[in-house]
Amino acid sequence: MKRDMATPSSLDDITESEETDLCDWQLPLAFMKKRHLERIEGSKTVTQTWRMKERMKTVSVALVLCLNVGVDPPDVVKTSPCARLECWIDPLAMSPQKALEAIGGNLQKQYERWQPRARYKQSLDPTVEEVKKLCTSLRRNAKEERVLFHYNGHGVPKPTVNGEIWVFNKSYTQYIPLSIYDLQTWMGSPSIFVYDCSNAGIILESFKQFSQQREQEYELAQINRNHPSLHNNMPLPPPLKNCIQLAACSTTQLLPMNPELPADLFTSCLTTPIKIALRWFCCQRSAKLVPDITLELIDKIPGRLNDRRTPLGELNWIFTAITDTIAWNVLPRELFQKLFRQDLLVASLFRNFLLAERIMRSYNCTPVSSPRLPPTYHHPMWQAWDLAVDHCLSQISTVLQGSEYKHSPFFAEQLTAFQVWVISGSEMRSPPEQLPIVLQVLLSQVHRLRALDLLGRFLDLGPWAVSLALSVGIFPYVLKLLQSSARELRPLLVFIWAKILAVDSSCQADLVKDNGHKYFLSVLADPYMPAEHRTMAAFVLAMIVHNYPNGQEACLQGNMIAICLDQLSDPHHLLRQWLAVCLARIWTNFDAARWCGVRDSAHEKLYVLLNDPLPEVRAGAVLALGTFIGNCTERTDHANNIDHNVGLTLLNISQDGSPIVRRELSVALNEFVCQFESHFVMISMQLMEEEQKRQNELHSPDNLLPDDTGAFGGGSRKASTASLRRVNSTLPVSHSSSNLLNGPLSPLGSGSSAGSHSSSSLGSGDLLVPPSGGLFSPDKMRRIPSGASLSSLWAPSYGSVYAQVWKVILQLSNDPHPDVRDLCAKIIGAINLKASITAKPQRVKESRKTYSAPNSPTNRQLGNTYLDDSPPNDKLAIPHEIARPVALKPGEQPPPARPQNPAPIGAQFAHSHQFPRSRKLFDKGPSVSRTSITNTYEEAEEVMSHRKIEIQTEFASWSCKYFAQSVMKMPEEVDPESTLHHEREWRFVRDTKVRREAREQQKKAQFSRLDDQIFINKNQNVPLGICFHPYESHVVVADRDGISTWNWEQGAKLNHFYNGNVKPTRITSIDLLNAHDIPLLLTGSDDGAVRVWRNYSGENGKPHELVTAWQALTDMLPSTRGSGMVVDWEQESGMLLASGDVRIIRVWDTQREVRLQDIPTGADSCVTSLACDSVGRSLLIAGCGDGSVRLYDRRLAPQECRVMTLREHNSWVVKVHLQKGGDGNIISGSVAGDVRFWDPRFTESVNTINTVQSLTALEVHEQAEVFACGSANQLISVYNLAGDNLSTIKYHDGFMGQRIGPLSCMAFHQHKVLLAAGSSDSFLSIYAVDKKR
Repeated sequence: MKRDMATPSSLDDITESEETDLCDWQLPLAFMKKRHLERIEGSKTVTQTWRMKERMKTVSVALVLCLNVGVDPPDVVKTSPCARLECWIDPLAMSPQKALEAIGGNLQKQYERWQPRARYKQSLDPTVEEVKKLCTSLRRNAKEERVLFHYNGHGVPKPTVNGEIWVFNKSYTQYIPLSIYDLQTWMGSPSIFVYDCSNAGIILESFKQFSQQREQEYELAQINRNHPSLHNNMPLPPPLKNCIQLAACSTTQLLPMNPELPADLFTSCLTTPIKIALRWFCCQRSAKLVPDITLELIDKIPGRLNDRRTPLGELNWIFTAITDTIAWNVLPRELFQKLFRQDLLVASLFRNFLLAERIMRSYNCTPVSSPRLPPTYHHPMWQAWDLAVDHCLSQISTVLQGSEYKHSPFFAEQLTAFQVWVISGSEMRSPPEQLPIVLQVLLSQVHRLRALDLLGRFLDLGPWAVSLALSVGIFPYVLKLLQSSARELRPLLVFIWAKILAVDSSCQADLVKDNGHKYFLSVLADPYMPAEHRTMAAFVLAMIVHNYPNGQEACLQGNMIAICLDQLSDPHHLLRQWLAVCLARIWTNFDAARWCGVRDSAHEKLYVLLNDPLPEVRAGAVLALGTFIGNCTERTDHANNIDHNVGLTLLNISQDGSPIVRRELSVALNEFVCQFESHFVMISMQLMEEEQKRQNELHSPDNLLPDDTGAFGGGSRKASTASLRRVNSTLPVSHSSSNLLNGPLSPLGSGSSAGSHSSSSLGSGDLLVPPSGGLFSPDKMRRIPSGASLSSLWAPSYGSVYAQVWKVILQLSNDPHPDVRDLCAKIIGAINLKASITAKPQRVKESRKTYSAPNSPTNRQLGNTYLDDSPPNDKLAIPHEIARPVALKPGEQPPPARPQNPAPIGAQFAHSHQFPRSRKLFDKGPSVSRTSITNTYEEAEEVMSHRKIEIQTEFASWSCKYFAQSVMKMPEEVDPESTLHHEREWRFVRDTKVRREAREQQKKAQFSRLDDQIFINKNQNVPLGICFHPYESHVVVADRDGISTWNWEQGAKLNHFYNGNVKPTRITSIDLLNAHDIPLLLTGSDDGAVRVWRNYSGENGKPHELVTAWQALTDMLPSTRGSGMVVDWEQESGMLLASGDVRIIRVWDTQREVRLQDIPTGADSCVTSLACDSVGRSLLIAGCGDGSVRLYDRRLAPQECRVMTLREHNSWVVKVHLQKGGDGNIISGSVAGDVRFWDPRFTESVNTINTVQSLTALEVHEQAEVFACGSANQLISVYNLAGDNLSTIKYHDGFMGQRIGPLSCMAFHQHKVLLAAGSSDSFLSIYAVDKKR
């Protein structure tokens, strides 16, 4: 692949540029995993139709034979000689009565071959009364099951057009007609009818007419209640669709009379198919190709029909496979299910009916059926049957002499055909006709391994393939195979079951019923089984226990929890993920499993996965810990301590780089909140009170502030509070609940930073110390003039588990990713709602009984705090009459029953909590009418009774999609024949061309003027960041909160969208990721949030999408002129460096989406610019606001990694740049205009160039030896590295002058010599080398 990209014929001729071209293929891609490319949601549920709505069984069989042996019916003229055999018996070879009984007995034996457990009743040469008695008796005993009526009318006249068949009178002197209408009545439904007589098609037509007539009569009777038939108890007509009919010939045809055939050819085909098929084969001309085959020899074929190892059994097996295959390929799916999968006897009869059609058509006789089947006699699979028969018969003479029988290659050949189909199979092609044969092969140990392997490959093609296989009847076969102990089948069966359950999870009940879960538990526990197969076993078990109590119980008994816990450290990431999901699902709403996990220290073992390299594994661990918290029904001290421990541990990952982990964390914390809801309501109530006090103070005459600098800092509300505001807008409390986040709690930072100088922490010594400065970061405090109540959450009353959890939930409610933000906003909204209602002034009902407050599960070391055993009296002023128990008055109703998990006093007695103070705050009191009091009380009870806050994610369902999709197929991105690969190859060729064309410009750049303005346009707002696409004619411009994309060649704006950072934060850095391939846009804002966007340019009509977002920096420090957040992207390693108004440089690994390290800057000022060595990947350079340039070695420990500080600049460092190549000089420039060149080995600069004053922007070209300086004095100067001023672009008035304002930002094109400049008047200009020069 690389060699194709190089144009020279030999590798010796490969130039440096072509080596770069080769590297395009090797560069890692960031944020291109499945979790980034698709929404985290499960597959749409598709209703599976393969399961039979109802299984049926033919339990009774009526054999009605009207032969009248020795007497031919008057309307049939028989040939001479004529076909005589009935059930392979010559009726003329014995007395008529004996012949009749022998034929009846033989017919019963032939049917018993297909359904041995049915109840058989013979009616030989019967009368009408005998048939009626027989049918009604069988229907009565069969109840709702199927009854078969077999009619042989060879000794009576043909059926009449009036819908009658013939039987006899008692003395056999007359033929008596029997109406099909009456037969329908006696037989009822469901039934199956077999008619072996001439003109049998007439019966089918009459049957249909009578059924329609019955239905019409019944409908008429229902309409007209006085209809006489209603008083005759007219039975409900049997539905025609539940009655199946098989007839030997059509309406005008006679049965074949060929003496070489039996007289009951149709019956023979239905009940003895192999025997008649072999005899018919011998009668064909093709049989002459097989010498010495006679009818007598056929009867000597050794073996039994039910023994597949014998010649006769093998033929029967092949016949079953072929007829099944023909039916599946020809019939509609629903009809196939009904006829070939619902009833064993019906399936056998219809398979044999296909043979009857083939044989009887050769004698100009066409069997018919209801429901009608399409013609199948010409299907190509019959040729395979002829070949199999030929193969068998050619050996018979030698086998009878003692030679060994050679088994037919039929199944091996059909598997090969199936394999060919699978190799190039797709949903667009017709289904493989061999699929039913594959199922038959599963019965054979010889071919089973290969058949399972091919079946697995077929199922891997996608959910459509699984549905096809289930429709053909795979399920009972693979379910039965779980009883096999063969180790070689384990990987194949686990794979097949994973595919089935990924498409149809309802199979869990079947598995548990047949103890199939034990099979997968043994596979999962087998250390010699490859990790991939154990992963599939874990997935199957996760599906078995999902929302299925019987499955949970069965797997718990099978020791699944211990098996999973033992393998949590397995190196295979997918196995770790599914072990975690398995554990999450087994103890969901299942307390016994939770306590089993407690005994095995499951939660502590899962903690290890919270630091896993893969986000999916971390998300799985959080899911497991969340359900672990959420299902405890009994609250004991032990349970509380465990939940506290888990809750605190989960808080450590609140700053995880992956949104899927933070989404699961939100759900897990919600489970914690639901378990201890009363405590969170109390916290919310106190916050609301303090917020109300603060608002009152702010609105007092002494503290009035201008509107634009109020408590909210000019609109610093987070976007997530909008939903809370809507929730709380209906509450009578006007400010308290909504301002919980709009006041000092609104601008939340998060996460601690090594080297951070902000000092504040929650006050519990042995509990998790929360991130310092996270809740009210000083960066946000500068926007909130009133800081009187900022210490709220730091007060001792909040130093508990609950306060720490609530703080993190508040932080996550301001998460840069909207999914995380919305989940936490729901939690906060629900708790605030309950807190508001709890705080309402509500009149005390005349109850005289109370309950004591429950013990708090918090640690006792907190002392007499607000969240300890009982709230302090000054916080909860409980009315005297409630505090003291008083006997009930006669007839007085007791108060509401105590809930299972009682809330604190204030929550139980919402009407009593802080009554006097609430009256003052909200101006409601005893003057409220009694009706409104009752309504308010009921409203509060209703809200407080809804304990569970239902939020959830689809992470587990999304993970299941992995098994529904192809896992064997080569991924499209690495498939050299895929469209994706060809598109990528085209992009890399384009990249090569751009680099080659730019190389000439780069050589001339150091001698050429760079002042030809090729583009100017006014941006939406003042540009704060500019980034060129290296290979397309796009330039991306960021302002405070928006992103614009311009085509600088055409001068057109391509797209504009908002970044999503809330006011007054602003975008301070942008960069392109994967610029060589499909680019993603990274934006960083001065609140520390990073967002990555797809389709940012809006090309091809695709809307922009947020790929990921996370809080790259926390604890942003306040400053009058901050740098915000600065980033440096390293495509080669996937590392993102972030710093700015903090005292650290944070290194993120975007592949794993985790923070790698925090490097203390050692400076008392902000970091203004970052650069790193992308080759050695150890050197890191930071320019600081105090004028210093600091060098760090990432390989050293955090406190030792600063290796050099360069201090020659005396003012703010605007830019640091590390040159690529052998020299590797550092270039830095400060606001004073001095640009210095440094050798990394020395502390003194090697060269200094004094440029423009008031330097606001400095850019160095990556390839060309030029740099540009932008000034606030409305000019741009371009220099070469020797210090020569190549050109200066100034502001000129007049029509022909350049339009340029004070420079806000600049950027060079990565390859071409193009300079983009943004100015404070919102104009964007692009300059190029003048081509004339």
